[in-house]
Amino acid sequence: MSKDGKIELMAPAGNFESLQAALDNGSDSVYFGVEQLNMRARASINFTMDDLPEISKRCSKLGVRTYLTLNTIIYDHDLSLIKTLINKAKEADITAIIAMDQAVIAYARQVGMEVHISTQVNVTNIETVKFYSMFSDTMVLSRELSLSQVKKITEQIEKEEVRGPSGNLVEIEIFGHGALCMAVSGKCYLSLHSHNSSANRGACKQNCRKKYTVIDQESGFEIELDNEYMMSPKDLCTIDFLDQIVDSGIKVLKIEGRGRAPEYVATVIRCYREAIDSIYDKTYSKEKTDYWMTLLQTVYNRGFWSGYYLGQKLGEWSPANGSMATQKKVYIGKGKHFFPKTNIGQFQIEAYDLTVGDKILITGPTTGAKEAEVTSMMVNDESKETATKGDEITLPIEFRIRPSDKLYKLVKTEYADA
Repeated sequence: MSKDGKIELMAPAGNFESLQAALDNGSDSVYFGVEQLNMRARASINFTMDDLPEISKRCSKLGVRTYLTLNTIIYDHDLSLIKTLINKAKEADITAIIAMDQAVIAYARQVGMEVHISTQVNVTNIETVKFYSMFSDTMVLSRELSLSQVKKITEQIEKEEVRGPSGNLVEIEIFGHGALCMAVSGKCYLSLHSHNSSANRGACKQNCRKKYTVIDQESGFEIELDNEYMMSPKDLCTIDFLDQIVDSGIKVLKIEGRGRAPEYVATVIRCYREAIDSIYDKTYSKEKTDYWMTLLQTVYNRGFWSGYYLGQKLGEWSPANGSMATQKKVYIGKGKHFFPKTNIGQFQIEAYDLTVGDKILITGPTTGAKEAEVTSMMVNDESKETATKGDEITLPIEFRIRPSDKLYKLVKTEYADA
């Protein structure tokens, strides 16, 4: 739970751009992978062990907790690396380790690191919570539970005073937004069988997101499907019933997306930050949730549904391969200089056109992900409406940009008017 008594909002971070986006938009904690032993080893860039001190420094400055994910299947040859990673995390003052393998849990506890039980463990009942309370104060429940099942677990924790190693009552964490897998809490073997690339080692090939034709081998009859993407669930979204999530007694709301872009992290965390705050100050309303839903649709998504929280027996499948976002980013150029006295940013246009009135996105390891509108522009030292490839431009900007930053134009997609 956050310091102010509200539920904790946990953000994903696949790189420094996303980390900064999470910090800028109000996350209470961040979770991230290092090297290859995490469930997004292939999907995102991932940090290195050498990044741990910088991650800890940025977050601790803002009072944001840091969680290192070491939640894959572990083999004997991984044990030395696991110990090294945990030791480095402890040295860097990382808050906790997210784990599912007993070897990881045992070593983390041995060296005095806080442990969070991963959703890969599939905690679905109070007795399992009691068992893992020997090792952990925080547990991520299985994604397949309904809110009534979640609430029953949190009520039993309080009633039976189930406490973790710290002596505090065990805190329950659930996923609130992002990608869902057709397999039970992500335990899938499709890509292992087809590509010898294990999803349970963080190397999912996303077989389920593709089109398939189902044919009866005996008769040759082709089964007609209402949805061509029959194994690809829509993304989880809980913002329109977040008050029920809070009422379930959970203490941590986790946003999925370590493999997604920094603007996804920025937008999703901003929306859920505002939503959580509005529940506690009693201004949460349908008008606000409709607005947040519109914003959430602008970044990567496969369509939205409520998961199993409201009691649905069957999943809702995505009608498209890939994102259904209402806008996309188009690379335009890169930052060159920032003039702090006048708040002017200088950029080099390397592709396409940019016009006054366009919405832009600027990303960078220190900048994070920030959006703006081009209100005026100097092109090669002349005031113009449009810049093209090869031009050098300056424009008023409300935040600092760096030479390493990337400049994108935000444009509508085919789903914008759907």
